[in-house]
Amino acid sequence: MKIIVDGMGGDDAPQVIVDGACQAAEELPEGVSIVLVGREDVLKSELKKLHYKGDKIEIVNADDVITNDESPVRAIRRKKESSIVKGIEMVKNGEGEAFVSAGSTGALLAGGLLILGRINGIDRPSLATIYPVVGREPSLILDAGANAECRASNLREFGVMGSIYMERVMGRPNPTVGLVNIGTEEGKGTALTKEAFKLLSESDVNFIGNIETRELQNGAADVIVTDGFTGNALIKLTEGIGAMVLREMKNRFTKNIKNKLGALLLKDQLLGIKKEFNYSEYGGAPILGVKGVVLKSHGSSDAMAIKQTILKAIPFVENRVVDTIATAISELAAEDTADSADL
Repeated sequence: MKIIVDGMGGDDAPQVIVDGACQAAEELPEGVSIVLVGREDVLKSELKKLHYKGDKIEIVNADDVITNDESPVRAIRRKKESSIVKGIEMVKNGEGEAFVSAGSTGALLAGGLLILGRINGIDRPSLATIYPVVGREPSLILDAGANAECRASNLREFGVMGSIYMERVMGRPNPTVGLVNIGTEEGKGTALTKEAFKLLSESDVNFIGNIETRELQNGAADVIVTDGFTGNALIKLTEGIGAMVLREMKNRFTKNIKNKLGALLLKDQLLGIKKEFNYSEYGGAPILGVKGVVLKSHGSSDAMAIKQTILKAIPFVENRVVDTIATAISELAAEDTADSADL
């Protein structure tokens, strides 16, 4: 298995990307290797700085870089020698099984759609992001920003794809699926959420109904379903609150000698909370619904986040998540056709 990594994508590329790849290389199982795609001379220089001597990393040259301020579709179509385009094309051509990038989210989504294509029956591929939950395993929220406006059938697709990913990649048997709403009652919400509630209730996922946003931090559901506008806002709000809480804890615990002594006594507990809030621990966000394994790391990812995303690609490939989603969506389409014929 070859995991292709965009060596030039991200705020701190290529340094943290190469560092993360080197860390991941030390933990890769037998038969799995990494391909760094980007400017060969730059990537070789970074490997040399890190004194990498192993045989788990190779380099494929790509002279261009797609930046965050470019039009995603135009960049994918014009920059054929960019690290994102080359990396995704390698997956399509069977030269690697997964692609990992911390580069432009828009370009990654556009590349997934234009180069790999959608799984048959999928209307809207989704960006699925881990949502940290203190004291228990994290949830998965989708969509996290790929689709600002959705139909109810899209939300049902998100529930199905998220459920499969949580079970096959995160090891969560029979994961629960909840729909973000302003109340838990079935009749609450907009026309969109009411119809999505009905469709999810009739699907094969373990749907537990509506969930309010104040319950997300308590692990109300393994899979959190919502439209991309709401999902992206939820994630950024949570990131902001988490950063504020950690900042204030640090300020108050270092205010005087008495507080510092208290912090010392609680050091392990405080570090545990920080770790659970740290997105770097969980790896990147999969783009579900395209015909290939694509994982998006945060633009500001550190080496730990890159390493975790690379390692997360392994069960994604081994457990044939893409094929399982394709089968599940095909079965849904058949059910919809049968229901229409009955009317």
